[in-house]
Amino acid sequence: MEQQLAPRLRVAITGSSGLIGTALCRRLEAEGHAVLRLVRRPPRGEGEARWDPDAGEVDAAALEGCDAVVGLAGENVGARWTGERKRRIRASRVDATRLLAGTLAGLVRPPGVFVSASAVGFYGSRGDERLDEMSTPGDDFLARVVRDWEAAAAPAAAAGIRVVHPRLGVVLAARGGALARMLPPFRLGLGGRMGSGRQWMSWIALDDVVDVLLRALRDGSLSGPVNAVAGAVTNAEFTATLGRVLHRPAIARVPAFALRAVFGEMADGTLLASQRVEHRRLTQVSHSFRHPELEAALRAALAPAG
Repeated sequence: MEQQLAPRLRVAITGSSGLIGTALCRRLEAEGHAVLRLVRRPPRGEGEARWDPDAGEVDAAALEGCDAVVGLAGENVGARWTGERKRRIRASRVDATRLLAGTLAGLVRPPGVFVSASAVGFYGSRGDERLDEMSTPGDDFLARVVRDWEAAAAPAAAAGIRVVHPRLGVVLAARGGALARMLPPFRLGLGGRMGSGRQWMSWIALDDVVDVLLRALRDGSLSGPVNAVAGAVTNAEFTATLGRVLHRPAIARVPAFALRAVFGEMADGTLLASQRVEHRRLTQVSHSFRHPELEAALRAALAPAG
């Protein structure tokens, strides 16, 4: 499904070098839009501007007159959560978003929309409960971070900027994210369910993430949280499907205690967390997905480039 943005827009993006940011920039530029990448290193041209959220600095002048801003920056959560990593996870989301939102609110020519990424971690681990955008937040570390992450965009909303929070599920891409980390053991025939395998995984293909972001940019009826998931399956079903796509057995099992021994708190917060998330808001605006079925989505993600 193509999402065409017209007329030509100028879109500023944080996290532009990440998995999602790279794909979004590529699509925007292919459609003729101007992309301004906010980078932490010295800018290399007019398509880049400096920001340093750790120092509380951003080039506000470069943001003047941008039509839209997309916030995708955030510390990786897929490693053991030491005290320092937890601090970085929080600061890279909450503090960085607060800085960006406050800057946008103070512009003479602010953007019309601020798409500030979020995550299904907002809901915490909820077993078999069906979750939509009206569901209450959880109360574990990630849930509190995501709640505060979304709240940090409030200055932009108060200034009249339309703010959208795409709550991202597990993004399916062979070159990054959770799927890329799963591929080596699965390709060796050593893959399988994690813990009981009964926990729900809410997933979305990378192409569909980009479509949702473009929808958020162009659709004035969208604001607030939007669940960016195409479907949800149990971990047992996900791993069995991945094994089938790779033509490898997926009968191994990693016990929960082993995951906790290796990853500590992160295991319960991500690998063993159960989030059965539904895309109610996207259904309300008749959004369609390129890859609504898991097996087809995995085959597309793992297909050779080109």
